[in-house]
Amino acid sequence: MAATANLSRVLRARLTPLIVLAALMVLVPVLAPSSFHLRVAALVWIFALAALGLTILMGYAGQVSLGHAGFVGIGAYAVAIGPARLGLDPLLCLVLGAVLAGMIAYGVGRPILKLKGYYLAIATLGFGVIVALVLHSEAEITGGPDGMAVSRLSLFGWRVSGALNWYWVTSGALLIGALLALNIAASPTGRALRALHDSEVAAAGAGIDVGAKKLAAFVVAAVYGAVAGGLLAAMNGLITPEAASFSHSIELVAMVIIGGLGSVFGTVVGAAFLVVLPQMLTALQEYEQAVLGLLIMVFMIFLPQGIVPSIRAYILERLP
Repeated sequence: MAATANLSRVLRARLTPLIVLAALMVLVPVLAPSSFHLRVAALVWIFALAALGLTILMGYAGQVSLGHAGFVGIGAYAVAIGPARLGLDPLLCLVLGAVLAGMIAYGVGRPILKLKGYYLAIATLGFGVIVALVLHSEAEITGGPDGMAVSRLSLFGWRVSGALNWYWVTSGALLIGALLALNIAASPTGRALRALHDSEVAAAGAGIDVGAKKLAAFVVAAVYGAVAGGLLAAMNGLITPEAASFSHSIELVAMVIIGGLGSVFGTVVGAAFLVVLPQMLTALQEYEQAVLGLLIMVFMIFLPQGIVPSIRAYILERLP
């Protein structure tokens, strides 16, 4: 009986965020059917997918990364460079970009994940800066600061174009990413990541290979970022080195923290907060950034655990 109740609780914990997210995805085209709104929503799903990788790395494993946009840039430029320079299929390049980002994360992660705290954060920041500089300076391959055009993506003969089609493609990608993240959280690896998040010493004492688990989380986060970057490049039809910039890395970290560290649905809410709100504040012109910063401060003061965990705790406290 206890086992059945436990299984029911686990399934509910996995399915509830997915059901809510899927319902939201169905409602958006009904409530806001214009191409502009669908495009903004697609951007929310893409950035949420990139931030989900950070949720696994920061929220589950407790490792800070300030260079995550570097992997977004690697995935984006793989989709741009592969078809333009090598004549490869864009969809194949999306996969190759994810593989390349995972391999680079494995090579980079082995030495830098031995660092902790601020030192790890600075090391990841250095990685992101290197990627952005390479994309800027290798103009013959990447187009330099002006960027380069990206070929249209085709899925099994269907050429993806138009705001509505991209909305559904990015929705599907985010749902798959969320399902994988929830399964990782519920797996033995996810439990090991949470254990080392609380205390690496205690986790090592319990027999967990701390270095291997941190490296696995770093590689998975890189793959999430690269897939999101590839989709961003293919949807926009143009990519610039700005995709791998330090400011984008900070935005992704802010999405994870504002929505709720370690919460899959919170990550989507955080992405929506930082993608949609600037669009709503454009009427304020030069005061836009100041008001956005003020709102972030207010949210973090009154919802210190993040939007979703704070609201969930508020509701649970008042349930009979």
